[in-house]
Amino acid sequence: MTLTTTSASPLLSEHGSLGAHFTDFAGWQMPLKYDSELAEHHAVRKTAGLFDLSHMGEIAVAGPESGALLDYALAGELSKIGVGRAKYSLLCNADGGVIDDLVVYRLANEQFLVVANAANAPAVYRELAARAEGFSATVDDQSAETALIAVQGPAAQDIVQSLVPDRQVADVAALKYYAVTRAVVADIDVLLARTGYTGEDGFELYVPNEQAVQLWRALLDATTARDGVPAGLACRDTLRLEAGMALYGHELTLGTNPYEAGLGKVVRLNKEFVGREALQTLSEQAPQRVLVGLAGTGRRAARADYTVHDASGGSAVGTITSGALSPTLGHPIALAFVDVALREPGTELTVDIRGKKEPFVVTPSPFYRRS
Repeated sequence: MTLTTTSASPLLSEHGSLGAHFTDFAGWQMPLKYDSELAEHHAVRKTAGLFDLSHMGEIAVAGPESGALLDYALAGELSKIGVGRAKYSLLCNADGGVIDDLVVYRLANEQFLVVANAANAPAVYRELAARAEGFSATVDDQSAETALIAVQGPAAQDIVQSLVPDRQVADVAALKYYAVTRAVVADIDVLLARTGYTGEDGFELYVPNEQAVQLWRALLDATTARDGVPAGLACRDTLRLEAGMALYGHELTLGTNPYEAGLGKVVRLNKEFVGREALQTLSEQAPQRVLVGLAGTGRRAARADYTVHDASGGSAVGTITSGALSPTLGHPIALAFVDVALREPGTELTVDIRGKKEPFVVTPSPFYRRS
């Protein structure tokens, strides 16, 4: 297989030594899996998985008007975030289309960190920099020098606590979901966030590239000591799908607005921001299509771009955005945009899987919630 990557994680050689199978993801050579994506998926649900997410974009926003800039640039009201907390938000264009979905951390009163999807990080930086005009704030793309490692799963807290000084053990336990703090992990100063993309408890650790290998090795030792494993992007996708989380390029695109994607609650129309006028209009209209969860009653999994049909297999009524055979649930699951009249749970539909109409039922999402 020939990879056409232009960027490499500082952990690339570590993945190679572990026998990783690589994939080209947004121009990055990233581990797809190490051995079995199914085993990695189950490890995250049962114990822990260790992910290299260094392909994500990290953009620092700082200055007296940094909160006001983010309020203007994003659909959410980021100035209301407390120091040490995080918020999911959307970067929209003037038409209300989604340029990217992202997480914003407030590190200090005048200091934020915006974490963007890998493929969209350059566009997010350009938009934030352009929208900063007139604000007393700076926008600094730190993606090239920042590594991101995530440990996800029921044993994640124990793993991180085993690597911090005694004085910080209680702080790790007390760190709330969608919160962030400075910490020392394996003798390295990191930004420690209790966030993730798997539906499990977990932490994301931001660290300068030059310290990534040391941190990865310490976390890997602590993870495998608890029967966890290094995990690749393949299982990350099935984990996030079970958790009902949107993936940019699938559930979200420039042609998607937040309301049809079920993300209207992210939009704050009580302030001025790029895309507000369009989103105000859309908020007053019934969407023509909506994103729903589907559960298959057969064994064949739907995949992105497969067509959804009515129960008789006749008219096309929608399109699959993501689909897989759920490793945890043992049956096919999918996300799909369908005609709004078919959104009610229990509605029977079919999906054209390679020429055969397979039965699916509209089902509440997320498909999986950790206990």
